[in-house]
Amino acid sequence: MREFHRINRLPPYTLGIVNELKHQARCRGEDIIDFGLGNPDQITPKHIVDKLCEAATKTGNHRYSLSRGIYKLRLAITDWYKRRFDVDLDPETEAIATIGSKEGIAHLALAITAPGDSVLVPTPTYPIHTYAFILANGDVIHVPMGKDVDFFEALLDTFKRNWPRPKAIIINFPHNPTTHVVEIDFFEKIVEFAKEHDLIVIHDFAYADLVFDGYKAPSFLQVPGAKDVGVEFFTLSKSYSMPGWRVGFAVGNRDIIYALSRIKSYQDYGMFQPIQIAATVALNGPQGCVDETREMYCSRRNVLCEGLNRVGWSVESPKATMFVWAEIPDKYKKIGSLEFSKLLLEKSKVAVSPGIGFGEGGDHFVRFSLVENEHRIRQAVRGIRELF
Repeated sequence: MREFHRINRLPPYTLGIVNELKHQARCRGEDIIDFGLGNPDQITPKHIVDKLCEAATKTGNHRYSLSRGIYKLRLAITDWYKRRFDVDLDPETEAIATIGSKEGIAHLALAITAPGDSVLVPTPTYPIHTYAFILANGDVIHVPMGKDVDFFEALLDTFKRNWPRPKAIIINFPHNPTTHVVEIDFFEKIVEFAKEHDLIVIHDFAYADLVFDGYKAPSFLQVPGAKDVGVEFFTLSKSYSMPGWRVGFAVGNRDIIYALSRIKSYQDYGMFQPIQIAATVALNGPQGCVDETREMYCSRRNVLCEGLNRVGWSVESPKATMFVWAEIPDKYKKIGSLEFSKLLLEKSKVAVSPGIGFGEGGDHFVRFSLVENEHRIRQAVRGIRELF
């Protein structure tokens, strides 16, 4: 078999192992309740779909688009930031549409990473945060993330112990998979630290709207001077139930946005224009659909967490995201998250994501995605009770 340098830098895709076992079980006729992939199960709101259908009938929209996004979409993005966070952004130089935030982060890594550059990345974390930079031939330095860890202090310690100094840091709050949240003072410290050490900050803000119990997620860009050091990514996948549409964007520092636009201009022609037009309507239109989505995830969170605690699996109820980050019960910790996930699949007919798939710091946990309805969640809890 041929050898390829970048492919050789990638480990086996741990999250795919459970997916394959789930597929095999379903082929055998087993009813598997799937909390694995964070793939929203709700339909996209009707007014957004209607706009897509209308725009798709106009033949002028069938041509190549702009890789950085049509102007009206970029204007909708900056207007949305002004309304939500009172952040002023220039749609021409400080905003860019991406084909989902995952593509945007991966292309940004290519844009800013030179041979020998290193990047600070939390562990555990969403895999693209790590592998975007590995695929760009950068070096990743992990910063521990967890309930008993002061992440900012861990960041300072890690930074001081590495030379040459890291070039960038990628953060993600509310955090996938740990569901950890921060207040604005955390970002204030990040901006001060980044300015002092000439560090690029990349903030993945995918779960900005999925917040519960009165918590409001702050934007990194709300901090004065944040645009001097970094950018923030957002995606419409979760807030607007548009995962398959692949609509995301980045906003912030104009030099970094320009670098991303240059890479994208060589790599793609942007999204199908009717999708961009529909995304504009999503951002500019009624936001009641976002409130309904938030309430749905909150209700599912309550059913799952209350159910698991009732049967003896002690889990914390998250303040944000569409996930529950569940610490493996002590009696099963020694087998690790992958084997425990296999056990849940075999004995309880429940699929979850093993924490090791998000980095070494995750091996005592599994991640539940809240993508099954409440009836199925209760069914899953009954299956897990049998295992306990």
